[in-house]
Amino acid sequence: MEQLAVVARLKPGGEAKAAELIAEGPPYGLDGTRLASHTVYLSAGEIVFVFEGAEVEWIVDSIIDDPFHWELIAAFDRWRSLIEGSPRIARPAFSWRREDGAPS
Repeated sequence: MEQLAVVARLKPGGEAKAAELIAEGPPYGLDGTRLASHTVYLSAGEIVFVFEGAEVEWIVDSIIDDPFHWELIAAFDRWRSLIEGSPRIARPAFSWRREDGAPS
């Protein structure tokens, strides 16, 4: 399974509004995508959107580049006021999983 993260710095004071937007849920139906999973991390100064799936970069590109994805376009507009600078792509540099899936 491949992973891709989109990392963005929040403007000062943006954490509370970011938490509200996250609580609304994703702006598109995740079941309608080929994603295996999607996780959002929020800190005092950053937001990280993690996508997982086979060929995940192609999946994310197709979601973002769809000009008729009105819900996503509206969501980008709401996030734009909270983001400082441009979001960045981050790819895994290290990953570890326990083979049996259970802690010892």
